[in-house]
Amino acid sequence: MDYMLLIYNDEQEWASFSDEERAEIRREYFAVADELRAAGKYVAGAPLQPTSTASRVRTRDGETMITDGPFAESKEQLGGYFLVSADSVEEALEWAARLPATRYGTVEVRPVLEIELPVAAR
Repeated sequence: MDYMLLIYNDEQEWASFSDEERAEIRREYFAVADELRAAGKYVAGAPLQPTSTASRVRTRDGETMITDGPFAESKEQLGGYFLVSADSVEEALEWAARLPATRYGTVEVRPVLEIELPVAAR
């Protein structure tokens, strides 16, 4: 089963880290990604640009509205993700615990809903 490891952190705190601290944290992420690949568990992953670069799209009553971010005042923002293939939620949690964000933010682990596509859509 696939699991999303959603990485949340405080963007202001991240910006307060020195260049050296951020570089070390990135090396740790790359090391975990390499281990996931070596184990055949890596599906995808990427950091996200800050929330100030985001846009939100909504359609209501046939009208599409686009709003530039950020959207909510919250302590932590979604900063990136890993999509991993794991044999159990326990295994996904073990991978999540290895991510540096667990020391300065939060990693949310969520199973990906598997949807059976109709034969015509395959």
